[in-house]
Amino acid sequence: MDVLMYLNDMPYGMVILWCFMIWYIYFVIRYFDPSPDIWFRSVGIAILVGIALNINSFGTYDDILAADRYQVFRFFLIPFCVSSFPALLKGKGILVFSKDSKENITAMILCGMFVVIWYGVKHLY
Repeated sequence: MDVLMYLNDMPYGMVILWCFMIWYIYFVIRYFDPSPDIWFRSVGIAILVGIALNINSFGTYDDILAADRYQVFRFFLIPFCVSSFPALLKGKGILVFSKDSKENITAMILCGMFVVIWYGVKHLY
């Protein structure tokens, strides 16, 4: 299976990034706001910062085109997540944590489940 191979080959740093994404998705689902203002602003920030990060990392346009597509995509996705997250949790949390400890525990359990699955796949192969 492709998913199992992906998990087996996944380095530790990528596991951390997936945990960040799980945390983000959990809270976006929990506090989703359909207001276009939040999402358009986040897309704008993602484009500007993503371009800067890609130029900083790869240098030239040709180098960006030759780079790993997923890394280039992540340089746009991360600023999008970072800019939309505080807008969604405004007044409902402190930093990246909810004021409701049950929500934080649930998000931690989801991340922990992912790590356990990754660890299990890694040790099966």
